[in-house]
Amino acid sequence: MSQPFAPFPIAEPSQRTVNGHRPHGHPQVATGGADVSGEAAVVRRVRREVAERLTRATRAHETATGTPMPTPERDTLTRRLVTEALDAYATTEMEAGRPPPRPEVESRVARTVTDTLLGAGGLQPWLNNLDVEGIVANGCDHVFVTFTGNRTERVAPIADSDEEMVELVRVLAARTGNEERRWDRAAPMLNLQLPDGSRLNAVMDVTRRPSLSIRRHRFMTMTLPELLQMGAIDVVLAEFLRAAVAARLNMIVGGPTSAGKTTFLRGLASAIPPEERLVTIEDTFELGFDADRQRHPNVVAMQARDANVEGEGAVTMAMLFRNGLRMSPSRVFVGEVRGDEVIPLLNAMSQGNDGSMSTIHASSSVGVFRKLALYAAQSPERLAQATTNLHIAEGLHLVIQLRLTLDGRRFVTSVREVVDADGLQVASNEIFRPGPDGRAVPGAPPSTDLMEKLVYHGFDPGLLQHRQGWWDTAPTRGRP
Repeated sequence: MSQPFAPFPIAEPSQRTVNGHRPHGHPQVATGGADVSGEAAVVRRVRREVAERLTRATRAHETATGTPMPTPERDTLTRRLVTEALDAYATTEMEAGRPPPRPEVESRVARTVTDTLLGAGGLQPWLNNLDVEGIVANGCDHVFVTFTGNRTERVAPIADSDEEMVELVRVLAARTGNEERRWDRAAPMLNLQLPDGSRLNAVMDVTRRPSLSIRRHRFMTMTLPELLQMGAIDVVLAEFLRAAVAARLNMIVGGPTSAGKTTFLRGLASAIPPEERLVTIEDTFELGFDADRQRHPNVVAMQARDANVEGEGAVTMAMLFRNGLRMSPSRVFVGEVRGDEVIPLLNAMSQGNDGSMSTIHASSSVGVFRKLALYAAQSPERLAQATTNLHIAEGLHLVIQLRLTLDGRRFVTSVREVVDADGLQVASNEIFRPGPDGRAVPGAPPSTDLMEKLVYHGFDPGLLQHRQGWWDTAPTRGRP
């Protein structure tokens, strides 16, 4: 059962306030002539000054060299600027006839500012916890953390005020990724990838209080054997998927939110030979193939871009996809189909760019076809469902559906082979169907054409004669 305000592992919890008030049990602490609110004011002043100087320095470096400032150099500069700002503040206080902050106060301020500028402030302890899968905050003090196993607890505030929470997110947006992302009244919605690979979404002004949600990827690299060990697939399905990747089949991975679609796509990609050139297209960087240079040494990762203040400069996923096809890719990956990028994706699949993969939100494997048709109907081309279905039948080979259980387990529940299209219907074979416990077990036989491709790439068709289910006889396995 959830427990409000579970222990929050951050430095000096007694110094934290919530919108100007200390949470219950947080005593007043003297700070050399200043109370807690006074110390918070010093933190804000120093943080603002350091952030401004750091931004100027990093932009000057990029202008002079044409490259971003290296992380070690940036970290060293940040710590030096924090020290200089605190020295300047102490001098100002003494010149005004006031006592400077005591050493322990100065140390706390320095640590808080440094954590905010180099880490993620009050979020950092949870990001450091490998058991954390998600963080949501409805304002600075209504914070909920989801742990492995789908257990959720309410925890302590991540900032002293909503204003400080907004500033924290803006700092993260300013230093994360290959460009600064705005978050203000003109651009109230923000999406970005944090340095550890987590995906952050934040909203302001259109909500009563600023809100954020962070989705953690516990496995930034993944392989088919690891998916097998975790219980996401069985040995039959692992062999089937390995051969499907080798045969360059076009695949879409469907499932609900947090079902592990991105992680599963990483597992599929692990079976791709390292000499192949991969192009990834995402709304927000998540796949991270370019970070795994051993398995994927030749990767171009592209990310969509919002319009600037004048409403110009937007780069959509559909635009990136069309350009990606001109970059001599062996395979193209779309992080998630959400809109009109479905048209170039289906075109690419049906025009011979085999081996392409993507993910999509859908409640069932059959529902994937309906979602694709819906997105195509809403695109500028406004394709009719019958036309979209022809595209699906021509280019898409497999739909893989994931399931997320209430206790946090993730596994494949269905695999469909696309066979043909007839007007408003897509004909498919459910090669793997849900078994008694929902896990995928062999179902309808694949088409002759598909089986020939799989066998050519080393798949043993006798494996599909297995009907009892690997799940009942498997050795110990972890939960994904």
